[in-house]
Formats: sequence, structure tokens, C-alpha cells
Amino acid sequence: MTKKKIVTFFKSLKFRLIILFLLFGILPGILLRAGMLQAYEKKAVSNRSIDILSQAKILANRVVADDYLHNSTSEVINAQLDQLSTIYDGRVILIDDTFRIVKDTYGLDQDKTIISEEVMQSFYGKEMSNYDSENRYIEMTIPLTDAGTKDVVGVMLVSVSTDSILSNLDYLKTSILTIQVISALVILAVAVFLAGCLTRPFLKISKSIEEIQTGYGSSDLKVDDFSETQEISTKFNELTARMKVLDDSRQEFVSNVSHELKTPLTSMKVLADSLNGQEDVPIELYREFMQDIGGEIERETKIINDLLSLVKMDKSAADLNISQVNMNELLEQILKRLRPIAEKQHVDLVLESFRPVTAEVDEVKITLAITNLIENGIKYNKPDGWVHVSLNADHQFCYLKVSDSGIGIPEESLEHIYERFYRVDKSHSREIGGTGLGLAITQNAILMHRGAIKVFSTVGEGTIFNVRLPLNYIA
Repeated sequence: MTKKKIVTFFKSLKFRLIILFLLFGILPGILLRAGMLQAYEKKAVSNRSIDILSQAKILANRVVADDYLHNSTSEVINAQLDQLSTIYDGRVILIDDTFRIVKDTYGLDQDKTIISEEVMQSFYGKEMSNYDSENRYIEMTIPLTDAGTKDVVGVMLVSVSTDSILSNLDYLKTSILTIQVISALVILAVAVFLAGCLTRPFLKISKSIEEIQTGYGSSDLKVDDFSETQEISTKFNELTARMKVLDDSRQEFVSNVSHELKTPLTSMKVLADSLNGQEDVPIELYREFMQDIGGEIERETKIINDLLSLVKMDKSAADLNISQVNMNELLEQILKRLRPIAEKQHVDLVLESFRPVTAEVDEVKITLAITNLIENGIKYNKPDGWVHVSLNADHQFCYLKVSDSGIGIPEESLEHIYERFYRVDKSHSREIGGTGLGLAITQNAILMHRGAIKVFSTVGEGTIFNVRLPLNYIA
């Protein structure tokens, strides 16, 4: 396995699932093991302490009753002390009221004086018990109390080894550790299996995508192992469908651009060849052909300018130069600029403003959009027709309505009019100099302002465009 594959595996979902399964499978066992061992040790020490205390109390009563502290020759008590020491693998020390050691079952400190905190506390009538896990022993002191006077006449100190408890604890640790290792191996195997089951659908998705990219297999992704992978498959298929539409649209756009740019050039070449192929061309014919060539050049320039406008709008809304614009004055300027064209077409231009409107817009782009709508209304109108422009607003939006008495748009063409280079009547459009880009530019400009545009039209009666723009620009 190469270094790259190793790094890829450690970054993979499968590896992370295995680690997750191991953590949730092994970590609780480790915590449970620690808790069980601690609880066992605590319980074992407690039971041992209770047993020793009960035996020591019985013997303490005998020691006081037989006045053993002043006469330590009693063989019965000596035997019982030795027996207690032997049974519990410990040491018993009897201390009188002068802190002198009367009896030591180990025989090491006989007749010596002992003073410790535990012994002092027992002379005040308290039973003391202490477990020293490091040195592995239990030590307890029991006051020797006179039954008649209730006075403490001495102290019994019992020290017992816990080696047997700790030996059992070590055995228990080993047993639990063995079980844990076996469990860990089983959990690892289960984790690898489950991680494989959970990640297998994603490998299917990856393989299917690779097959789609190379052109083999189905064009649709279908992995229905889980609802999540089914959802991913659905979204992927929607994405590929959308990309296919965009690719087809791009190819169609490139084809249309090539055709539209080539047509004026072809016309100019035909006209130029006609002039070059004739001798002694009359000046009138020469002027006519040159006017036609100039018209084709103007048409070519308009197409290029419209394409540049579309490219700029396709970049990003971040390129908008937003400012406060008086929409009433803007419409008056646009109509003033278009009125000569309308008069030439014998079309009446009317502006109706219901109230003063100020909006945050990019003046250049909105001017271009509104100009295209009104200019289309003029160009595709009837003689002695009209174009009516109205402006209104509420607290949130401004509303622009451009209606005309023109030739109208067929219903089947309404959903295509914003497509680039789409023409309802291609012959009439070329006759009046249309490029098929005006409404695409208009829609882009309005959408960049987070606005909306709707069209209503009836063939032979006219067209209405309704535009809605936010008064305050939404970034």
C-alpha cells in the first residue's frame, strides 16, 4: 500500500466509523473495568474490616474482664490473640493506660511505649480504622472499656495484611483484561463489517459517477441502499440534468453568436464582391451598396455591444453601482431619447407617474433594461399605435408597466422570449434591426436588482410588461 493510499484511508469515512465503533465499544468496558475493580477492592476491605472488628471486640471484652492488662499470664487469652493474628495474617498489640505495650503477638515491641493519633483517639472512646493500599494493610484501634465504670483502660491495635485481597484483585484484573481483549477483537471485526456496510453505497456512488464521466453505464445515478444515498442520487441526477441543459444552452448560444456575427459579414462580402466584379459601377449603385455595407457594420456593432452587456451582467451582482435614483426623472429622460424613434414609427409615447419614486438601483443597467422594453414596444408596433409607460410604488417596491398596441407575442413563444437570440418573427426582427438579446439583457438587469418581470400578450392586440423592483437594494 502506497503512502497516498494510507493517507487516504486514514481520512476516509470508513476509518472514522471504525474508530467511532471502537470508542463506543471499548471505552465503556475500560470504564466499567476500573469501576468494578475499585468497587471490589472497597467491598473486600470493608468486609474484612467488619469481620476483624467483630472478632476483636469479643476478644477486647475478654481482655478487660480477665484484667489481662495487669496480669498477662492468661494462656486462654494469649492463645486467642495468637489465633486472631494467625487467621487474619496480622498483628495484635494491647496497650494499657500508660501507653505501654502489654502484649505484641509479633513479640517485637513488648513493654515499649507507643503514642500515635489513632491510639490517642481510642483512649477517648473512638474506634479507628484505616486502609493503607500502598503498604497493603488494614489498621484499627479498639478502646478497652471497663464494663462497670465505662472508663477506657487500654487500647487494642490490630494490623491485618490485605495481600489475599490484592491477590484476588490482580487475578480479577487479568481475567477482565483477557475478556476485554477478546471483546475488542470482536468489536473491531464488527466495526470493520458495519463500516464496510455503511460506506459501500458511497463507493457505489463514486463508481457510478466515474462510469457516467467515462460515458459507460446509465446516465442516471441510482443508489437506493439508504434514504440518504437515494436523496444524493436524486440531487445528483437533478444537477446533471441541469448541467446538460446549461451545456446545451451554451452550445446553442455559441452557435447563435457565430451565426449572428457571420450573417452581417456574409452580407458585406456579397456586396463588396458585387462591386469588385463590375467595371464602371454607377455612382448611385456604389452609394447604395456602401449604405448597405454601413448598415451591416452598424448591425454587427449592435450585436457586439449587446453581447458585451450580457457578459458584464453575467459576472456578478457585486459589480452593480448602486445609488439613489429618481425614477420619475429617469423615465422622462428615456422617453425623451426614444421619442424621435417613436415619431418616425408614428407611435404615440405616454408616461404616467402616480407618485414620486426614488429607488436604490444601478442607473446604467436599469436604464438599459427599461429602454429595451420601451424600444421593443415602439419597434414591434402598428402604425399610429401607442406605448403607455406607468410608474407607481408602495412602501417596499416600485412598479413599472410598459404596455403597447403592437403585434403581440404568440402564447407558445412567451416562455422563450428571454432566451438569447430568440426571435418570435425572425424576418421582421432582422428587418427592424433586432439582435434577439434585448429581453435577455432586460431580465438579467432586473434579476440582479432582486426584482421580477412578467409578460402578458395577445397576438394582434399588444403586449404588457410588468416590472417590480425593490426600493431598497437587497445585497
